[in-house]
Amino acid sequence: MKKAAVIYWSGTGNTEAMANAVAEGMKGAGAEVSLLSADAVSAADLAGLDAVALGCPAMGSEVLEEDVFEPMFSSCKKQFVGKSAALFGSYGWGDGEWMRTWEQDCRGANISLVCESVICCAPPSWFSFSMILDDIQVVFLTK
Repeated sequence: MKKAAVIYWSGTGNTEAMANAVAEGMKGAGAEVSLLSADAVSAADLAGLDAVALGCPAMGSEVLEEDVFEPMFSSCKKQFVGKSAALFGSYGWGDGEWMRTWEQDCRGANISLVCESVICCAPPSWFSFSMILDDIQVVFLTK
C-alpha cells in the first residue's frame, strides 16, 4: 500500500474542502493517507511517504500563503524530491498565476508533479472535486 500525505493551508475553508477530496481520492485508489495542516508538518514527517499532495490558496498578489505554508514548503522542499507530487488550491481573483509560479518552483527543485494542478475560483464545485478525484486515482493506480 502506498503511503501518502495531503498537506494544506486554508484560510476560508475552500482549500481544506479540496484537501479532503484529495485525501478521499487517494484512499479510493488504495493509499494510506494522512491529512496534515501545514503548521503541523516538518521535514521529518515526510520520511517514508511515496506521494504528497500540497494545497494552498492564492494570497495577496497571487502568492503562496506567506506565514505558514510557504515557510513549510521551503523548508521541506528537498524532502518532496523523489515522491509523486500534486498541487491544488483555490483563488478569488486573478488568473491562477500563483499556481504557475508554484509549479515552476517545483520543477526547478526537481519535484515530480505527476498530474495537472487543480485550481478553482472561490468555493470548490462538484466539477472541481470530480477532477481532483479522477486525477488522484489515475496517478495512484498507474504510478
